[in-house]
Amino acid sequence: MGERTLTEQLRFDGRVAIVTGGGGGLGRSYARLLAARGAHVVVNDIDRKDGGGLTPAGAVAAEIAARGGSAVAHDGSIAEPSAGPAVVGTALEAFGRVDIVVNNAGIVRDRTFGKMSDEEVAEVLDVHLHGTIGLTRAAWGVMRERRYGRVVMTTSVAGLWGNLGQANYSAAKAGLVGLGRTLAIEGARFGIQVNLISPGAATSMTAAMLPEDLHARMSPERVAPMVAYLCHESCPLTGEILFAAAGRYARNLIIETAGYENDEATVEDIAAHLPDILDTTSWTVPAQAVQLPPR
Repeated sequence: MGERTLTEQLRFDGRVAIVTGGGGGLGRSYARLLAARGAHVVVNDIDRKDGGGLTPAGAVAAEIAARGGSAVAHDGSIAEPSAGPAVVGTALEAFGRVDIVVNNAGIVRDRTFGKMSDEEVAEVLDVHLHGTIGLTRAAWGVMRERRYGRVVMTTSVAGLWGNLGQANYSAAKAGLVGLGRTLAIEGARFGIQVNLISPGAATSMTAAMLPEDLHARMSPERVAPMVAYLCHESCPLTGEILFAAAGRYARNLIIETAGYENDEATVEDIAAHLPDILDTTSWTVPAQAVQLPPR
C-alpha cells in the first residue's frame, strides 16, 4: 500500500494525560509529545532528587513548561498501594479531569527462574501489574462518568514470546495483555478505549541489553508517535497490541488455528493429529474469551 499522509495535525488541546515512569526514557518521550500537541500532562515517577534538587518527574515537567507546555509532577512509585488515587488526585486538582492514562512505569530484576528471589518477583509485579491496575482503577470511574477515556498499557516481547532470565517481567507483561483486553471489552460502552504497546527502545532500563550501534536507531522518540496516536480521540482501536521499535510499527496478534475436531478424541487421536492442531494455514483472531466451533 502507498504512503498516506494526514494534512491536519492530531492534537490534544484540553485533554489531560497521566504518564507513569515519565521522568525518563519512553515515558519522557510520551509526556513531551503529548504536551507539545496541547495536552496537560501529569508526569509521574519515583521520588528521588538529583543534584539540582529536582525529581525525575519534576525535571520533565519543568522541561515541558520551558517549551510552553502544561505539566505538573507527581513524585512517588506507582507500586505503592495509594499511588493510583494520589496520581489521579493530582490530575483532578491541577486540571479538573482525566482523559488519558499511559501506564509506562517499569523496572527489571533479571535472574534465571531457579535463582529468582521472592522479592525480585514481588517488586516487578508491584510496578508493572499492580501499579497499572491501581492507577487505571483510580482513573476508571472518572472516565466512566465522562464517558470518554484512552488507556495505554505496556506489554513486551518478553511477555508475548518469553525471554531468558525474565520470568517475573514476562509474567507481569503477559498479565497486562489479559487486563488490557478485558478492560477494552468492559470500557466499550463507556467510551473508554484500551490498547497495549509493545515498545522496543534503548533506555536506562534496556540499553545494557542492546548493542550500542542500535541505541540511536532505537530511540524512545521512535515509539512515541504510536503511543500518542493510541491516546487520540480519533483512534478507532481498542483491545489491540501494537509493536513499535526503530521506526517500525506493527500489529501483534493472538490467533487460534482451525485445529482438529473430534468429540470423542482420545489421547492417541491428539498425538496423531498434532500437525493439524498446530497448522497455521487457516486461523482466526477470537473476538471473545469463549469461542465455540460452529455446528
